[in-house]
Amino acid sequence: MPGVGSVLASTLITELPELGLLSHKKIAALVGVAPFPRDTGKFRGKRFCKGGRNSVRRVLYMATLSAARFNTVIKTFYDRLCGNGKLKKVAHIACARKLLVILNAMTRNDIKWNHPAIA
Repeated sequence: MPGVGSVLASTLITELPELGLLSHKKIAALVGVAPFPRDTGKFRGKRFCKGGRNSVRRVLYMATLSAARFNTVIKTFYDRLCGNGKLKKVAHIACARKLLVILNAMTRNDIKWNHPAIA
């Protein structure tokens, strides 16, 4: 998959053995890229990402920077988020979550990346 190199692959294999076994929501929360609400009563606060496995999240974030340039699926998603007014860092975290969910599904279903180029 474009954007996934040997460092991310080895990190996911060694530090995230649950990859392919959990649902997309649980794997995102485990890594720490799932948004959590900060609401109470009528107050609606900002969503934030917290917790999780910091070492996996750091490597995943760096791989997302590369994927946002060279992977057509992630690039399209990132450009759409930035076009809608999201901050760049928020868009990168959303892309990191999307990349992780795709890798989780690929591992679970035992398939390889075979996405045609978007024209």
